[in-house]
Amino acid sequence: MDISVGVLIAIILGCAVVGVVIGFFVGMAYRKKVAEAAIGSANQEATRIVNEAVSKAESVKKEKVLEAKDEIHKQRSELEREIRERRSEVQRQERRMVQKEESLDKKIENLEKKEEALAEKIKSAESKEAEIDSLKRSQLDMLERISGFTKEQAKDYLLSALEEDLTHEKAVKIMEYEQKTKDESETIAREIIATAIQRCAADHSAEATVSVVTLPNDEMKGRIIGREGRNIRTLETITGVDLIIDDTPEAITVSCFDPVRREIARKTLEKLIADGRVHPARIEELYEKSRKEVEHTIKQTGERAAIDAGVNGIHPELIRQLGKLKYRTSYGQNVLNHSLEVSYIAGLMAAELGADVKTAKRAGLLHDIGKALDHEMEGSHIELGVEYAKKYKENEQVVHAIQAHHGDVEAKTVVACLVQAADAISAARPGARRENLQNYIKRLEKLEEISNSFDGVEKSYAIQAGREIRIMVKPEAVSDDQMVLVARDIAKKIEEELEYPGQIKVNVVRESRTIDFAK
Repeated sequence: MDISVGVLIAIILGCAVVGVVIGFFVGMAYRKKVAEAAIGSANQEATRIVNEAVSKAESVKKEKVLEAKDEIHKQRSELEREIRERRSEVQRQERRMVQKEESLDKKIENLEKKEEALAEKIKSAESKEAEIDSLKRSQLDMLERISGFTKEQAKDYLLSALEEDLTHEKAVKIMEYEQKTKDESETIAREIIATAIQRCAADHSAEATVSVVTLPNDEMKGRIIGREGRNIRTLETITGVDLIIDDTPEAITVSCFDPVRREIARKTLEKLIADGRVHPARIEELYEKSRKEVEHTIKQTGERAAIDAGVNGIHPELIRQLGKLKYRTSYGQNVLNHSLEVSYIAGLMAAELGADVKTAKRAGLLHDIGKALDHEMEGSHIELGVEYAKKYKENEQVVHAIQAHHGDVEAKTVVACLVQAADAISAARPGARRENLQNYIKRLEKLEEISNSFDGVEKSYAIQAGREIRIMVKPEAVSDDQMVLVARDIAKKIEEELEYPGQIKVNVVRESRTIDFAK
């Protein structure tokens, strides 16, 4: 019984083991089948994705090819259009060249004809000159026989008589000049005073030597004056200006010939008014602050001017003096703006002529640098400008341009000539400068009056703003040789009687005409 139970248990265990083994293999087979099915599905999906990618790639490829073809076609069309335009431009240039060649050929032909005609005229003139010389010799021989004087004797006689006449005329002229000088001494004195004021930076004293500071109320006037005038004395002593406090409501006038000093005083006053604390210590503090601000402004202005003009490498001291020109005027024209204009114009003309543009701009910018110093140091603004330019190692062309820009010395370089012309253009621009019209007209009339006072002068015209006088003489009264003497005498009289800047060109014209009629 026990044996059968054991056997049964063994059989059951054996069946269980067999069942486990069978189940294991069946599970493995099932899992393998499921896995194979999944792999097959994945392969199909991968194949589908690949096919889709290939089809998309093909479509993208086709699109890109089409786009490339369109771009190529577009570029080809653009290139063909550009080629056509260039070809037409070349054709036009060829036509112009042909026309120019034809024109040059005609000009050359005309010149050759003129040369031939001129050669014939020269031959004719030479033959006529020979005839005139022989006729002159025969006339001299005849005069010697008739007068009983030799040529040398007649010359000595005429010269002695002429010397007596000239001595008498000279004495009369000297007396006239002395009397005229006495009569015009007051006018000349006024002109000298006016010139001195101009050198001190004032064309019109009411406009160029004063600044007006607005006050919030009239009570501020008393605070600025201070107890027993302490504050105003401190202000005037420190700033070096004159403060004019009158009945003008809510305003104080700052008067000074130095524009920089006047600007510092104006800023100091404005700061005092805004601060409200007016006492000597505060005045000194705000003055120093205003002075530094103005100095900074001057430096910035000079640097900005150099940058605007396109000029590099200027010495810092020259930059500073350039900035001071912001506060200078000449006949109502700001000197810094005028210097920039001259720099631009000189540079443009230099570019047109193929000259050194940078040097022309540099010379134009610095040509009036002496005006920043002429009220502080002795000498004209030209002399001071030349001195400063040499001191700070400016090149010779710039120094010479500064020296020659008013015609004090002859312009020997292209740059100097350009600066002269640019200076005249900037000054003559309509609205650039102010001048007393009445005095200007009087000066031109006086110039014409002096010219018309000479014998043989038919008429005269003052041109180029009084820089040139053009004189027409009577051909029957003044010979070619006498023209030289007339021009010299007129120039000398102008030098004696007129005050003028630079120089005046005396241009004497003698025209002889012969008119006949063919009937």
